[in-house]
Amino acid sequence: MESTPTVLFAGEAEGSIRSLETFPLKEIGSARWFRQHEYIEKLNMQAILNASASQDEFIKDFLVSLGKVPILIREMISVEIWKQKVLPVLCQLQDFNPKSTFPLYMVIHHEATIINLLETVLFYQDSCEAAEESILDLIDYCHRKLTLLAARGETGDVPAKDRVTEAEGPETSSLQELQKQSSALEFDISLKSLSVLRYITDHIDSLSLSALTRLLSTHNLPCVLVHLVEHCPWSRRKNGELEKYMDGKWHQIPREDHLKMTKLDGQVWIALYNLLLRSECQRKYDFNSFNKTQLLKLRGFLTEVLIDQLPNLAELQRFLSQLAITDPAPPKKDLILEQIPEMWNNIMKENSGKWKAIAKYQVKQAFSPSEEDLRQQAHRLAQTYSLDVMENLIPDKPKCGSCGCEAAKRCSRCQSEWYCRRECQVKHWPKHKQACELMAEALHRLRGDLDVKP
Repeated sequence: MESTPTVLFAGEAEGSIRSLETFPLKEIGSARWFRQHEYIEKLNMQAILNASASQDEFIKDFLVSLGKVPILIREMISVEIWKQKVLPVLCQLQDFNPKSTFPLYMVIHHEATIINLLETVLFYQDSCEAAEESILDLIDYCHRKLTLLAARGETGDVPAKDRVTEAEGPETSSLQELQKQSSALEFDISLKSLSVLRYITDHIDSLSLSALTRLLSTHNLPCVLVHLVEHCPWSRRKNGELEKYMDGKWHQIPREDHLKMTKLDGQVWIALYNLLLRSECQRKYDFNSFNKTQLLKLRGFLTEVLIDQLPNLAELQRFLSQLAITDPAPPKKDLILEQIPEMWNNIMKENSGKWKAIAKYQVKQAFSPSEEDLRQQAHRLAQTYSLDVMENLIPDKPKCGSCGCEAAKRCSRCQSEWYCRRECQVKHWPKHKQACELMAEALHRLRGDLDVKP
């Protein structure tokens, strides 16, 4: 029996986690920051490998015992602010003409890596408890992402990551392409935030009253979740066929599986169950006329087919039926010394009015590396993302890109598409060609095989 590949041994992981630190906003993208980024990439991959193989989850244990969960949350919020405040200014600077946008993309990707790691470790109650006061900042972060996700679902503005459009030709500048990649990545980050929120609601009983207040009153997350159920941004119609977003890709759903619940559907419903049926939540939530009207919309989605897949929802259905004919008592106005999240506000306060100065500093210090620096950086990341490790992060065996059968052969050029036989590869080539060329170029850049183009 083959052993599961290892990215980090326990001793290496402990050393990496001990070294985790926070960075000032202007140091994002620095050499020291990138070393920590590589550590976190490896920690994330090892955490996923351990969880998927039901092995000792030492990454989670070290993050908890060494008190590093708040640092992960702060660094994630720092990149979020950097993307909103610094990146747009940086891209507009006249003297900013990067040879490669690779370092910028890795900064943007850093946020996705951390939320992915948090999704893995926050499944456990002790991880939520280890977040301490920063759980309030994490709740605020999830609310920002879910609000964006709900808006995208309502407008239909979801990234089509499954294809390359005609507009994405050679005339598209590297910075414009970076903005498209950032938008697509933001969609994935928002979906991961949904899972993180669900795990937080699983552990409500161990959270502070301030955390409960932010979930139910400050952000009214039950109503945000209702909006997600209504507009379901991870589901769409394309050419008359139903597609759902799973494992980072859009998949066409066979007619017999149209009503089958996805993992994302389940996360929304479990979070709603936790927020509405826990006794402590029912005492704290304000079932006013607006909230009641919004919640009762859920009754139309609670079909027998759905409840068969998640039987606990029968209890939610009964609660909503009772809510329809009663007016629950208003929440008690207890005197509470409420904690306030500090990370976002502190970072914004420290850097207010300095966005252009930070951007100019980073152009010179971080985002104008030499070609040799780029090659070394890409080589280290290519070693991190070794193919034998990546294959173990895929939940299911690869499927043929042409016929959908189980596949054992990979496209030798781009390494991203799979086929069951040569005939399927030849048949699929006209559709795969353009994406193959783009992926092959990206792989070459990671390995340092191509010259960095201006």
